[in-house]
Amino acid sequence: MKVRKAVIPAAGLGTRFLPATKAMPKEMLPIVDKPTIQFIVEEAKKSGIEDILIVTGKAKRSIEDHFDANPELEQDLKQTGKTKLLKLTQDITDLGVNLYYTRQPHPAGLGDAIYRARSFVANEPFVVMLGDDLMKDEIPLTKQLINDYDKTHASTISVMKVPHKEVSKYGVIDPESQISPNLYNVKSFVEKPDIDKAPSDLAIIGRYLLTPEIFGILETQKPGRGGEVQLTDAIDTLNKTQRVFAHVFTGERHDVGNKEGYLETSIEYGLTHPETKDALRKYILNLADQLKKEDKKN
Repeated sequence: MKVRKAVIPAAGLGTRFLPATKAMPKEMLPIVDKPTIQFIVEEAKKSGIEDILIVTGKAKRSIEDHFDANPELEQDLKQTGKTKLLKLTQDITDLGVNLYYTRQPHPAGLGDAIYRARSFVANEPFVVMLGDDLMKDEIPLTKQLINDYDKTHASTISVMKVPHKEVSKYGVIDPESQISPNLYNVKSFVEKPDIDKAPSDLAIIGRYLLTPEIFGILETQKPGRGGEVQLTDAIDTLNKTQRVFAHVFTGERHDVGNKEGYLETSIEYGLTHPETKDALRKYILNLADQLKKEDKKN
C-alpha cells in the first residue's frame, strides 16, 4: 500500500522557549523568514505525501492561518507591485498537499497525540514527522523511510548516532542485526535510558513510518516516563508482534527544539539564504575578530 499520509504533532507547550511561546506556537518560530513547521510540510511534499494531519493545541490557531490564504495581504502586495512577495505568500497556500487539523486537549504525550490521528489514518501506513528536527539530505529522510517500507512493508524508525553522554535525552534502540548499510533489526526500543544503561548510541530522531497496528497498542498504552503516553513504548510493544526496523540517517540534522540548536540552525540557514548570506558572513567574521581580541585581553 502506498504511503500517502503524514501526521505532524504540534500540540506541545513550547516551555523551553518561554516567554516567546506564551502566545505564539514554537512551530511558528522562524528560521530566517520561514516558520519551522513549513520546513516539515515541505519535506512531506517532496517525499510524495498527499495528506497531512497537524495535531494542534490551545493557542495554535496561527499555524492554520499561516497555511491559509490572506486576501487582504495579497491584495495589498498586488497593488503595491510586490510581485515576488505576493508569489511567496501564495505559494504557502498552494503547496500541493491537503492539510487537516485536530486538537489534543491536554498535553498527554506524543503517543496520545498520534492516537488522535487514528480516524485520519484509517488502515494505512503513515509517517510521523516531529517539528523539532529539520533534516537535510539529497533524498529527504521521510522519502528514505518510504523507500524502505516499499521493500519491507514494515514500520521503520529513523535513528542517528549521538554522543553517549546525550543518550538520556532520546529514545534509543537495542540493535539486533544489520541487514543493509542503513537498516537494522531491533531487539527493543527504550525511552530516555540512563546513560549507564543505554543499549546503544543510536537515538531515535524525529521521523517514523508506522503501520496502523500502532493504534491498537496506543489505545491501551499506559503512561510511561514523565507520566505521559510514550510513542517509543508503543513501538517497542509493536516490535514484539511484527518487525520494526531502524533506519540510520547519515544526513544533516538540526535540532530546533532548544535555544542553542535553534540559534545554530538560524545561523547556518542564514548563511545560505540569498538575502542574508553575504551580510551575515561579514558580521560573523567581524564578530569572531572582536571575540578573539577580548579573549586576549582576558
